[in-house]
Amino acid sequence: MMDSVKLSSMAPKKSKFARTVAKVLHLRAATGISPTDGVQKVESEEVKNDKLDTNTTVKLFSFDDDKQLQKSLAIEALLAKLFASISSIKAAYAQLQYAQSPYDVDGIQAADQLVVSELKSLSEFKQCYNKKQFDSFPDKTVLMAELQEQKSVSKIYEIMGNKLESQMRLKDSEIIYLKEKLDESDSFNQLLEKRLNQSGQISVPDNLHRSGLNPSHFIAVVRFTVKSIRSFVKLMMDEMKAADWDVDAAAGSIAPDVVFSRDDDRCFAFESFVCREFFDGFQMPNFSLPSKRYNKEVYFKRFTQLKSMKAKDYLSRKSKSKFAKFCRAKYLQIVHPKMESSFFGNLSQRSLVSSGGFPDTSFFASFAEAAKRVWVLHCLAFSFEPEASVFQVSKGCRFSEVYMECVAEDSSYEADPPVAFTVVPGFRIGKTIIQSQVYLSPIQTKLT
Repeated sequence: MMDSVKLSSMAPKKSKFARTVAKVLHLRAATGISPTDGVQKVESEEVKNDKLDTNTTVKLFSFDDDKQLQKSLAIEALLAKLFASISSIKAAYAQLQYAQSPYDVDGIQAADQLVVSELKSLSEFKQCYNKKQFDSFPDKTVLMAELQEQKSVSKIYEIMGNKLESQMRLKDSEIIYLKEKLDESDSFNQLLEKRLNQSGQISVPDNLHRSGLNPSHFIAVVRFTVKSIRSFVKLMMDEMKAADWDVDAAAGSIAPDVVFSRDDDRCFAFESFVCREFFDGFQMPNFSLPSKRYNKEVYFKRFTQLKSMKAKDYLSRKSKSKFAKFCRAKYLQIVHPKMESSFFGNLSQRSLVSSGGFPDTSFFASFAEAAKRVWVLHCLAFSFEPEASVFQVSKGCRFSEVYMECVAEDSSYEADPPVAFTVVPGFRIGKTIIQSQVYLSPIQTKLT
């Protein structure tokens, strides 16, 4: 009873399942695909052709892109080799320059061969590009080219370093040479100082009394006076050159028939002229100015008052003093109107000096400082007992070391030439002689 019930209850279910399986099998037999395939076909049948076309297009694009990439890499490799070769040429050219000084035959030949080799390589690169012959392994070629370029750059820096080291050694040699010249100049200056200081101390103390005067004080003032005059002469010659003067002709008019051993020696002619005019009347109590003779204390007081002051300040405070009159007279005597006109384009400074004023220019300031030193030296000369005197050496005199000092001791004349002219006058204080400075030169004789 139970078995029959179970069978009767399961029979309908088995029959339903069997029918379902039969339908499926029948559908597969009719279409030849599974139900899942049928669903996929229904869903994608409309776009099947689109998908095939799209896949085909992707495959064709990938092939073209790969071909273009390979071509780009090949050109990149060619350019890398090109720039590497150019860097090698630059390094070779740097080596060629470095081998020129000092001259290195082997270095020049090696650099020349390298330049020729790289130029041939550049020609080969051009032919490869024209014939579309590119490298098969561009990645490796790029790396090798970059390595070559870095080596060339390193070579250039190495050459630059060697060149800088060579220049540094040259500069060290120049420094040693200049130090030796400086030592020679110092020795020469010490010799000159010794000549000026034969009697001892050369400085002039501020608390000096007239009773303590000695020739060394006068020598010190002479030295500073000459230095100031030369400074003014240098400025005057600079103005001449700026105004396009014929310096040779001007020097010849001052010292005619004189043979100058060097072009720079022409400055001594102008220095001679300025000193001659400045010291004109030095033997008189107030130069050529009308005045009575004062006692020694008055001259020494003038010396102490003016020696430490600037000429410009003193003239502004005491424009009617004896020194102010002396300064005006010497300016009009030394600076010719044509000279001033060519220097400054007018005669305003001369007019101002003539009317009792003083120009506020660097040219006049330099002149006034030289004039002050001459005036101070004159005051000191008349402070001595007996007073100091000045002397000039005549043209054509034989040179004497007792009374003279040559301003151009490096003269290359074979025989001892005579005195051509006096540059700076000499002085005598009692038994002490302060040498005059002279220029020695053979005298030219004019043919008639």
